[in-house]
Amino acid sequence: MSPIDMFQLKGQRAVIIGGTGVLGGQFTRCLSGAGAQVTILGRSAERGNALVEELRLAGGDANFIEVDVKERKDLVMAAQITQSQGGTDILINAAGVNSRTPFFDMADEEFNNLLDVNLGAVFRACQIFAPQMSDRTAGASIINISSASSGPPLSNVFAYAAAKAGVNNLTQFLAREFAPVGIRVNAIVPGFFPAEQNRALLTKERVENIIRHTPMRRLGDTHEINGTILWLAAQKASGFVTGALIPVDGGFLSMTI
Repeated sequence: MSPIDMFQLKGQRAVIIGGTGVLGGQFTRCLSGAGAQVTILGRSAERGNALVEELRLAGGDANFIEVDVKERKDLVMAAQITQSQGGTDILINAAGVNSRTPFFDMADEEFNNLLDVNLGAVFRACQIFAPQMSDRTAGASIINISSASSGPPLSNVFAYAAAKAGVNNLTQFLAREFAPVGIRVNAIVPGFFPAEQNRALLTKERVENIIRHTPMRRLGDTHEINGTILWLAAQKASGFVTGALIPVDGGFLSMTI
């Protein structure tokens, strides 16, 4: 088998939750370009349908389902649709929301919303989609999107950091839980990539501090996660990889002082 063939996803069916975001959209384009049939789940029908049209014009096979990841019934509905279309081989949990509200100013409602979108949605999606992934003869892959803030917590984003730390823990638990049924579960731990959800947080001073702490001395470009996403999605390339938390951060997490 050639190295290129190891990363082909023809015949694979992928579900990308949060697939209309900056990073989620990049993941969607990447898997579609590798030959996967992609189902995009998100809140914005306008963005979702525009992305579907873009992928179809490029020769891809894509569709969009409007969901609120906080609503179990929405995810159940989406899972029923994907099951009727042939099931799911790859699930990417990329939905996310952030906030810079200070600790003593944050109300219960905002805190709970941050936990629910960033962690609760991963729990629900894995619980709902896993049954249709466990019967895939070639195995299946779940890829959760964590954050560099999941380790030592970053200033200004304590609730987001707590949720992403939970994503790491849940990822490793599910890797053990799902291994007997052929589902691999891994997480990508991105560093700093300018995106809609963190644009308000990336002030000039904060960006300067981040870059000082990043050995590669720059922010990431969204296409630089493509290789990791594709590797984890492709059973022939990463079939013995599960429970891994993989930083894509320019060395950010390797730095102390």
